[in-house]
Amino acid sequence: MKKRIDVETLTSTHKGLKGLFESLLRRFKVAMHIATMIPVYALGCFVIGTCLVPGIAVFRWVSDFTALSTAWVQNFSYGCALALGYFLYGTTLVFLAPAMNFLIRGYLKPWRGPYYSAEAFKWFMHNGFTYLARFTFLEIITPSPLSILFYRMMGMKIGKGVTINTTWISDPSLISLGNKVTLGGSVTIVAHYGQSGLLIISPVKIGDNCTIGLKATVMGGASIGNNVKVLPHSVVMPKTLIPDGETWGGVPARKIELEKTAKPRLQKLS
Repeated sequence: MKKRIDVETLTSTHKGLKGLFESLLRRFKVAMHIATMIPVYALGCFVIGTCLVPGIAVFRWVSDFTALSTAWVQNFSYGCALALGYFLYGTTLVFLAPAMNFLIRGYLKPWRGPYYSAEAFKWFMHNGFTYLARFTFLEIITPSPLSILFYRMMGMKIGKGVTINTTWISDPSLISLGNKVTLGGSVTIVAHYGQSGLLIISPVKIGDNCTIGLKATVMGGASIGNNVKVLPHSVVMPKTLIPDGETWGGVPARKIELEKTAKPRLQKLS
């Protein structure tokens, strides 16, 4: 009985602190935003600094090793050391960013509410770690098994035989890809969207054997069945449901009857 009361007390205290944080966040937007971002950027500096350590160690070793060499040898060695240091940084980041996301429990859940809230702050942190890898290293290793491993560690559900030829992915912990899915170059997948001043976080599901064409966009709440093709540059709007075996295209994306459009063309050619 006592344990149950303690749990209820902790829960109510947590809700009270969360409510106080959100009310302060909405009332003093600028001041609270600055105060909240300071620890966020400090954490980002910690992650970047930690990932730079292996590269710095290599550079210092090369510097000591070539101390008595000619200037040309030193310059060449420094260049190689810096290049190697960059790849060591990126490889470390691919593992450290998901680890930090795990420690802060940054995995998302479906939610709808104001941008100035605790859940929105969690959403910002989760995507912050994703973007840190995206804009500093992920482009270099896409597509590759290492990039797929990164997204899996960030919480994305990925089936077998998947090809991800894009880094324009947000909210990975709410994205699910079936087996043998192909995401074309510069495809954008976001499990969120804004509506009437609110942030809406909603899962994206893509079934087996689907192909999402070059620079297509799939937005939050969309559910795509098996064996579906989304044509290049198309936009699958929020909450769109695409049945199995269909081809969709356009802005906004709609079902396309390929056989019907092909017959007139064949008649003209004949």
